[in-house]
Amino acid sequence: MKLFKNLLLAAGLTLAIPQAEAKVTLPSFFTDNMVLQQKTQVPFFGKSTAKEVKVTTSWDKKTYTVKVVNGKWEAVLQTPAYGGPYTITLADGDTLKLKNILIGEVWLCSGQSNMEMPIEGWGKVNNYQQEIKDAKYPEIRLLQAEHVNAEKPQENLVVQHGGWQVCSPETVADFSSTAYFFARKVWQEKHIPIGLIHSSWGGTPAEAWTSGKELRTLGDFNNAIDALNEPEARAAQEEKYKSDMAVWNNKLAEKDGSFSNGKAMWAEVDYNDAAWGNMPVPSFYENNVLPDFDGLVWYRKSFDLPEGATQDGVIEFYVDDDEITFFNGVKIGETRGYNTVRKYTIPASLFRKGKNVLTVRSFDGAAGGGIYAPDNIAIKIGSKTIPLNGMWKYQIGVNSKNLPPMPVLPQNQNRPTVLYNAMIYPLLKYRLAGVIWYQGETNAERAQQYKKLFPLIISNWRKDFNIPNLPFYFVQLANWKQIKPQPAESDWAELREAQFKTLSVPNTSMAVITDIGAADDIHPKNKQDVGNRLALIALNNLYGVKQKYTGPLYKNFTVNGNAIELTFLHNQGIKAKQGELKGFAIAGADKVFHWATAKVVNGKVIVSSPNVTKPEAVRYNWADNPQGNLTNDSDLPASSFRTDTWPGLTDGKK
Repeated sequence: MKLFKNLLLAAGLTLAIPQAEAKVTLPSFFTDNMVLQQKTQVPFFGKSTAKEVKVTTSWDKKTYTVKVVNGKWEAVLQTPAYGGPYTITLADGDTLKLKNILIGEVWLCSGQSNMEMPIEGWGKVNNYQQEIKDAKYPEIRLLQAEHVNAEKPQENLVVQHGGWQVCSPETVADFSSTAYFFARKVWQEKHIPIGLIHSSWGGTPAEAWTSGKELRTLGDFNNAIDALNEPEARAAQEEKYKSDMAVWNNKLAEKDGSFSNGKAMWAEVDYNDAAWGNMPVPSFYENNVLPDFDGLVWYRKSFDLPEGATQDGVIEFYVDDDEITFFNGVKIGETRGYNTVRKYTIPASLFRKGKNVLTVRSFDGAAGGGIYAPDNIAIKIGSKTIPLNGMWKYQIGVNSKNLPPMPVLPQNQNRPTVLYNAMIYPLLKYRLAGVIWYQGETNAERAQQYKKLFPLIISNWRKDFNIPNLPFYFVQLANWKQIKPQPAESDWAELREAQFKTLSVPNTSMAVITDIGAADDIHPKNKQDVGNRLALIALNNLYGVKQKYTGPLYKNFTVNGNAIELTFLHNQGIKAKQGELKGFAIAGADKVFHWATAKVVNGKVIVSSPNVTKPEAVRYNWADNPQGNLTNDSDLPASSFRTDTWPGLTDGKK
């Protein structure tokens, strides 16, 4: 029977023959245009109502006859060196042919939003229009997993677009930009067909991508795992969360001086906000006015109307994380969630002649906060538009530092194991060349825990894919947020340290990108270099293209009088990328860090400061948005590091 494109069910569960007599069904990832891993044994499987299935592969004209047991069958195909296109023909009384198959290298691409970030769509990488136009690579194939979470392991992967697609200007725009640029670089160097399986989800924590069995070895997530499938455990968890939140909200209310007798005084039209500060809207306030702030912030925007209004008004905007919105002192809406649009109606009766005031009480628990989108916030009253973007008045209500930690109840895709169950487990029989991974932002506040969690993911996947030495290449967090004038603690630096230490796991490597991030964008647009740096690693380690693929990596230190001497791996040509070395800080026993002078001597870096006569520790690029310039003859940046093990911001956080 002829195989039609887009035969996958809308849910992406199986590939089925539409005729009534057809019996063979295949998983969603066995379709036309797929790539199978070269020079290995590939499990090829499905379902049938017949007694046996014959599978014929065109590359060797070999036929495998396999029995159907309890409705399931599996053949193990021997694949040759890369090439194609080929076909696979299946027969169980009816015939099914898969066409345009390539043999090559298959990479699983996973993580959170910076891996998910598409070339166009919400991402819009640098030069995206030209990149899409130029994306004519028929030997690169794309498989896009749908966002699905599940409390138990699933047999089938839910996919988009009916299965595998040939890379072209028509198919690449909504695909992972990092993954595409990685594959493009490898293909340009080796001309080996590349299959990309993209399975990521923005904003998700690492534990969601880990199996329940392996997570239990840490002990930190047992209650959450129990709650997935045990109603009593789930109910107990929810009740505890409600109780804890009630206590926490009371503490927040106690410290919020904006209310009096239940009335929001700061939302009143005639409230005098002259002493308040100015805040650009839209923006994440951590990128400008309130660096490193989490907590409650009030916004006010005043405007004049020559007359009132005879029609209701409508306003749409986004807030990170939660808010209550008032118009002329009256509450018009309340929403929780950083990625949820606020669309509120302002009754015509609330408009008044002269001064009107929109007030937003926003609460941010972590990372960026504030009113951040769209670019042109406005109130629409019929055909009239009242623009509101620009400077607003703001006042801090409560700083989270004056509150106990906010209770957390993992929900939906952020629950432990649920993405492993739905978006990784169905792929476990698919043979891979390796994994590229870009994740960590969501776990930054638990960076110390990530030191155990991230290596656990790698061992978990290697074990379950049954590929003990599966190459696992990952991206270290980019530079982000405001540049600080003095050395300071940083949870993002601690997360980068956790990633750096994961290099002790065999057959891993890390792309450092602290030179190409953006202070005001957690999703930097330069994904070309990110993909290329991952490709340099793969080309060097797997594909025989020997070249420089990493900057210096800290090895050890020695105290010599009033200086500290640092040694590095990959120290050939170690140098400052431009000008004098910067980014180094040094401290003595008081643990107070001072910017230091650093110089290269015989392949080592010597660090000192007149402010520290008896040094004990050095840190490099230890910041949210580091500005260090240490490199080697690769011109790639050195990883951040510290020589001390002093307590950090995330110690003990789970």
